[in-house]
Amino acid sequence: MSTGTRALELLGLFQSRRHWPGDELARRLGVSPRTLRRDIDDLQELGYPITSTRGTGGGYQLSPGGSLPPLVLREDEAAAVIMGLKEIATGSHPTSGDAAVSAMAKIVQVLPERIRHRIDSLRNVSVAHEGDPRARITDVAALTTVALACRDHDALRFTYRARDGEVSERSVHPHRTVSTDSCLYLIAWDLDRADWRTFRIDRISGPTRTRQKFGPRRLPFTDPVEYVHDQVRSMPARYPIHATVQAPAERVKQEITRYGAVEPIDDASCDVYLPADSLDWATFCLGAVDAPLTVHGPPEAVDHVHRWGQRLTAGTEDAMGRGSSGTS
Repeated sequence: MSTGTRALELLGLFQSRRHWPGDELARRLGVSPRTLRRDIDDLQELGYPITSTRGTGGGYQLSPGGSLPPLVLREDEAAAVIMGLKEIATGSHPTSGDAAVSAMAKIVQVLPERIRHRIDSLRNVSVAHEGDPRARITDVAALTTVALACRDHDALRFTYRARDGEVSERSVHPHRTVSTDSCLYLIAWDLDRADWRTFRIDRISGPTRTRQKFGPRRLPFTDPVEYVHDQVRSMPARYPIHATVQAPAERVKQEITRYGAVEPIDDASCDVYLPADSLDWATFCLGAVDAPLTVHGPPEAVDHVHRWGQRLTAGTEDAMGRGSSGTS
């Protein structure tokens, strides 16, 4: 076993178990205690915080360090890390979605080809959480290509499918990825349109880095999340839903202001304007406000909410009947 291979094996052993007796560690590596000591010295020079203890119970231990050294992951561990980061990046978690995208990009670019193929084969089993109709990222390779292009200021080409199904070829200078509302977005300068554009990353396919460097432009926002929300709200929606909610506007704003507009009528009611591509999502969003409401349109939304109400009512009739028959 070469010195480099042995060092990687040694790191793998330390990451599976922090403390090792010296004789057991030497036996696992097939080297003498003297060679083991030399290997430990080499790793310490590289910054790995390995400490040694003498006497009964003595040996070597990898201590927590001030910075994260290179990790040695098995194939299944690497796949688990990437898929976990993908869930954080595209879900509702306390950890920053942007941080997850950045970490994922760094890891994926150094993975061996066979591990990348394994992760790619897992993408079809990673589905949206039940009850969450928002889009989820399935193509890890596409996501990391976009993230790395942002980091390295590389021009990017890709095929984009708009919300109305129209497909177009885009050439952009990618500036920023944004994670919000269980979706990932790319903010980029569109070269053909000479303007800023926001793209949903799950609608991007075949992204290719052109290796043509660009100088970053001054971004048109202070808060990237609010910028994305403004862009999404300004797009024509498939279902421009209008409803009146019997609750104070300030309370309703706390629930749905990121998805639509709220205008007060009086102290106890307000109008809600909710652009949506999914009637299920819009119905869930309105129902979550927990207040009486009237849906004014469009007709498809009125019918959809009505059918939801019928299904929910029918689902409780038996239980309500049993409860009332038992009273005196």
